[in-house]
Amino acid sequence: MNTILRKSVLGVAGLAFAGGVFAGPAAAHAAPTVESGKPVAVAVQADKPAVDKSKLIPHGVQGAQSRIDLTDEQVANAKAIIAATKKAGMDERAAVVSIATALQESKLENLGHLGDRNDHDSQGLFQQRPSSGWGTVEQITDPEYSTTAFLKGLKQVDGWQDMPLTEAAQTVQVSAYPDHYAQWEQQAADLVAEHWNS
Repeated sequence: MNTILRKSVLGVAGLAFAGGVFAGPAAAHAAPTVESGKPVAVAVQADKPAVDKSKLIPHGVQGAQSRIDLTDEQVANAKAIIAATKKAGMDERAAVVSIATALQESKLENLGHLGDRNDHDSQGLFQQRPSSGWGTVEQITDPEYSTTAFLKGLKQVDGWQDMPLTEAAQTVQVSAYPDHYAQWEQQAADLVAEHWNS
């Protein structure tokens, strides 16, 4: 066989093989076919309902925003805050205020006693103090309990829904740095948007 002809035949065969390899996986994802007159069942994953983002930051963010990369543990703590907020019958905005507060207070880490680095006896996600009546150490280092305690304080703030986030958080927390909560509003809103319906 002529060398040029043989190379041409092998080249065409190679293209046909490559085309079959590349077309194979694509064909596997083709629309279902009907065999024997019976339709093939197709599983469709329903998208989770979207969160109304206008509820998350109704007045826009105030000032420069901070953002940190979160570990699995920090994300789990954000989810625990969301679950406790739902259990308390409060809405997505309450979850945003709660998560932003915990981001400022502990970076969403459930902190125990830090020795000399402690702000008095502050502990947990919200840096609540047993000596100030927030609960026992065991209670305030439980994410559900500490979130519920924070939300109970938030509910007592008249008009908290219409306040800037940092003002609502500060009214509950009485921090030495009252404006620092504002910087976490966008990341908190993003976490609520991602996990509220998950």
